[in-house]
Amino acid sequence: MELPKQGIPKDELLAEMKARKAQDDDWRAGKTWSLIYPAGPEVDSLLAEANQLYLYENALNPFRFPSLRQMEVDVVAMTAGLLHAPQAAGGCMTSGGTESIIMAVKAARNRAREERGVTEPQLLAPVTAHPAFAKAAEYLGLELVQVPIDGDFRADPEAAAALVGDRTALVVGSAPNYPFGVVDPIPELAALAAERGISFHTDSCLGSFLLPFLERLGEPVPPFDFRVPGVTTMSADVHKYGYCTKGASTVIHRDERHLKQYQLFFYDRWPGGLYASFAMAGARPAAPIAAAWAVMRFLGEEGYLKLARRVRDTSRALREGIDAIDGLHVWGKPVMSVMSFGSEKYDIMAIGDVMDDHGWQLDRQHGPDALHFMVSPEHAEVAEAFLGDLREAVDQHGESRGKDARYS
Repeated sequence: MELPKQGIPKDELLAEMKARKAQDDDWRAGKTWSLIYPAGPEVDSLLAEANQLYLYENALNPFRFPSLRQMEVDVVAMTAGLLHAPQAAGGCMTSGGTESIIMAVKAARNRAREERGVTEPQLLAPVTAHPAFAKAAEYLGLELVQVPIDGDFRADPEAAAALVGDRTALVVGSAPNYPFGVVDPIPELAALAAERGISFHTDSCLGSFLLPFLERLGEPVPPFDFRVPGVTTMSADVHKYGYCTKGASTVIHRDERHLKQYQLFFYDRWPGGLYASFAMAGARPAAPIAAAWAVMRFLGEEGYLKLARRVRDTSRALREGIDAIDGLHVWGKPVMSVMSFGSEKYDIMAIGDVMDDHGWQLDRQHGPDALHFMVSPEHAEVAEAFLGDLREAVDQHGESRGKDARYS
């Protein structure tokens, strides 16, 4: 495509965009099980208006747009409160979980360099940790050391203890991890780091806006947040179970001094004046900050509890429904709404293909082979239909498998 010599009329452009968009997943129908976290039309409407109100502003300079700076401070404070951070905590907003993780790794690397003289740092993370840690290690010059997992798909603390060393700059645990939805043994891993003066990061991008409310509903939630001694940083996405539009995450430090000392980038050796940034980006879109501030205050504790109850009940029904299908089972013991399921009896990928034919969008995983999904509040409306199609897919695959000599 080349830049047109003359501008194309707005109506023509929008018609073309709508035609292209029609090819995308219809997430509003509830058949997409990742990437989007719809919370209903009221939230949709608020998010649209909040985004529109701050469509053009730039969050780079807090002196020009003080309203944005205060909203960012408020979002960080509300998130830190959910995670039981102490009064001395501090943080900032980023564009997403990946950027939050990168900034936490940067802070840990710089802390290890300044406080312990580590010049060839290592990052210790479970094999189930988000790929953003591998990306951060590559970008920031750390060696990634992967911790094996146990039979429950959680990081193995004994294996971690054997791998930690003088070069370790950061130890990582997930709450929960993405592939299986289980929470790593955060207290054991954090203690392992703390006793050596090493930073520890809980990646709770998925769980930070759901686990606290499941706990209030009486669900058994493993310890994962700043109540655990040794946890120095956490990542928490508002654009997942915080129900904000994309582009809104936070990174929180137990001690705000570390935010300013080890995460902040400051530069004054150019003619353009002082330049300071807590995130990777320079210019930052204002809309996600405004939308996060708006949706958190709109829902409040009561709203988040209501949505958490709906997600919990739907997740429970799906887990029980899957385990009731002969030959299928959920891997591990997921603590919230993220899970994967597989089979020793059937080819789960072939079953996934049949589900594709029914319009369900499930992610594929390996090690072990599995179909993966994340439950949002709107999936309550389609859970029974999903289980019905899954039972049909298993029956259909079982019949075809029985006729296929390759399986005899």
